[in-house]
Amino acid sequence: MKTLKFTLLFALSLILVNCGDDKKKEEKESVKIGANNTSSTTKKADENVTEVVLLATDMMQFDKKEIRVAAGKKVKLTLRHTGKQPVEVMGHNFVLLTQGTEIPAFGAKASAARDNGYIPEDTDAVIVHTKMLGGGQSDTIEFEAPEPGTYDFICSFPGHYSVMKGKFIVE
Repeated sequence: MKTLKFTLLFALSLILVNCGDDKKKEEKESVKIGANNTSSTTKKADENVTEVVLLATDMMQFDKKEIRVAAGKKVKLTLRHTGKQPVEVMGHNFVLLTQGTEIPAFGAKASAARDNGYIPEDTDAVIVHTKMLGGGQSDTIEFEAPEPGTYDFICSFPGHYSVMKGKFIVE
């Protein structure tokens, strides 16, 4: 009898655990589906504005490694921090750097600029940047696409630039 009760309790616990995992899996898939729906590289609202949505996570990742835009067009870029961590722990921003900027050197300088959102005040290496965001926050910036070429973009929160980076390609 004890074996039967144990077996039933064990089976019931497996069912409950699996049901919870299915719900978590569904939530993850819905987040992934939502991310895929909003993460197309570019979207044109009107022919003179290119809209870009970039997602950042608590896993120190951008959802894109490459963004392509047309030269001479206005870019409307929205950064969304999809995580839950506060800005002090896992802050993210989007920083578009000038061509030729040495990312490790810039990142080291940015680490010392906490009071300025990790953007050095005395630099000409930044073309444009968003605010530093915590989980659940977003920021939208508008700017003219720079000259044709390939530019680096990073998150300048201390240490993030080594993995949170990509190419901003102006064609």
